Amino acid sequence: MMHMTIYWGKKVILFVDWWRTKTWTSYLLTLLACFLFSAFYQYMEGHRLRFKSSTSKTSSTMPSITAPLLSKIGRTRPVISPARLAASLLFGANTVIGYLLMLAIMSCNGGVFLAIVLGLSFGHYLFRSGDE
Repeated sequence: MMHMTIYWGKKVILFVDWWRTKTWTSYLLTLLACFLFSAFYQYMEGHRLRFKSSTSKTSSTMPSITAPLLSKIGRTRPVISPARLAASLLFGANTVIGYLLMLAIMSCNGGVFLAIVLGLSFGHYLFRSGDE
């Protein structure tokens, strides 16, 4: 049965039925996986933002659109480039990781919640604190 309130204990079902923790060892390994996955999310987000900013500098030579959008209907095609495709794939991968982290938090286990928040904070410190 799924908990509807935050609970503290070693018994967690994460994502799928076979990922059950019954012992303290499996629980601590699950918390470590949540922590590392959260830090990896911040690494991917930082990588995605740096990639986006590096590709936007190179694409600044494109002419800016100053005419109303309705006057351009039917005359322009979307620009398909490897950089835009790579940026979209990075965004998609990061979105999947973010939703998986959200689903893990929805297990309502206090340890999983803390592991993810601490992992996000640690990942931000390591990989993104210089972004500002």
